Amino acid sequence: MTALLPEQTATDRRRWAGLAVLAASLLVVVMDMTVLNVALPDLTEDLHAGALAQLWIVDVYALVLAGLLVPVAALADRWGRRRMLLTGFTIFALASLAALVARSAGEVIAIRALLGIGGAMIMPATLSLIRALFPDARERAFALGLWAATAAVGGAVGPIVGGALLSAFSWHAAFLVNVPLMVVAFLAGRALLPESRSERPGRVDAAGVLLSVTGMVAAVYAVKHVGKEGLDLPTLAVLVAGVALLATFVQRCRRQDDPMLAVGLFANPVFRAGVLTALVSSMVMIALLFVGSQWLQLVQGWSPLVAGVALLPMALGGLVGPPLAPAVAARVGARTVIVAGLVVLALGLLTLWLLPRPLPYAGVALALLLVGFGTAALGLASALIMGAAPAHQAGSAAAVEEMSYEVGGVLGVAVLGSLAGVVYRGGLPAGAGAEAVESVSGALGTPVEAAALASYADAFAAVGLAGALITLVVAVIVWRGLPGDVDVSGGH
Repeated sequence: MTALLPEQTATDRRRWAGLAVLAASLLVVVMDMTVLNVALPDLTEDLHAGALAQLWIVDVYALVLAGLLVPVAALADRWGRRRMLLTGFTIFALASLAALVARSAGEVIAIRALLGIGGAMIMPATLSLIRALFPDARERAFALGLWAATAAVGGAVGPIVGGALLSAFSWHAAFLVNVPLMVVAFLAGRALLPESRSERPGRVDAAGVLLSVTGMVAAVYAVKHVGKEGLDLPTLAVLVAGVALLATFVQRCRRQDDPMLAVGLFANPVFRAGVLTALVSSMVMIALLFVGSQWLQLVQGWSPLVAGVALLPMALGGLVGPPLAPAVAARVGARTVIVAGLVVLALGLLTLWLLPRPLPYAGVALALLLVGFGTAALGLASALIMGAAPAHQAGSAAAVEEMSYEVGGVLGVAVLGSLAGVVYRGGLPAGAGAEAVESVSGALGTPVEAAALASYADAFAAVGLAGALITLVVAVIVWRGLPGDVDVSGGH
């Protein structure tokens, strides 16, 4: 066995310390997607925010983040990914600090938009820098497994952090907690992370930026609106316009020699399979957290903090599955592990459907644990996405991976969340009032309360069944599309 030189040992320590910085920064960004949901009632009461303002307070973060992923990733390829990351840390911290002086719903919306800008700078940069820190495919796959575990933990921990902060402080704490974390991340990132740029950066043309940002924001907004209010003619028009703008952007990129987004990556079946796996994994996880947190609070009657703690089995499974996946893939093949992860994910979702009624929490916890463990597929999918792309297109690959995560989350809430609403309303008795039909919280204290609680449990189970079927279909597609000899590097 060859002994490592002191310089090599120091370099290894520096790389893994750099990964810790990237993972911690991702944790904060992912937590910020869910932490505000817990603080929203207090924030709404304090600022007298109406229904429309509440909608924008919640949605503007994801809209801005999703819309800016492509142009920001392309700019980082040219300007420097480390520099972009540190700038994102700064914007995230300053926007969070501004919550101290927010006195209106409009100001909070502006703060959330700034947080979205910072998040768009941080998220793809973390993946691109992992590619630069870990040129060895197996090490990179393990590092991306840890990255995926961090994302899974962040989504589950967000409500816990929000509930704990809200019980001790005001809603401002949901923002201010970001400040010290971002300061530490900035200082550690400056000391530990190398600068990284693309050798052949894509162009950042104004028309492409306009098409991608407008198209992405329009499409995401329309899908979100369908999930909350249903499909109407204006929403359909926005959705069609968004898709058309994105299609025009893709065609523009295909005609360019150095496009802002390397859409040619989708010609690679390994890349496509990785993107599809990331999309469906994110979709079912976010839907499960969304519907499950409401079941815990409204049906079980638990506080936001206790409900957040009750979601921890998913985080526990997410801590085990993704980091373990690369080592198993080295023995049995990446395709087998990804498909097995999707099958475990589907089994966890199917468990919800098979549980007796009323749903026992022990059974729900088992389902959450299996879903978390099944995110091994998400970690390995990230490795395939980044490995299948040439080094100079790492920024495009990172942007696509993050878009898969964001769009998957939006689709999860819109599609599976809407399904929960349909099943819930279908289970109500004929004489249920308008408030009970609108939401299960409106049925509390009314004659139809028992029926509403039972119906929402059925809705939660139906989400599990639908999510399981979607995941199994994707597992079959991935099994057929991925070459049998693909490894964690995305090669054969």
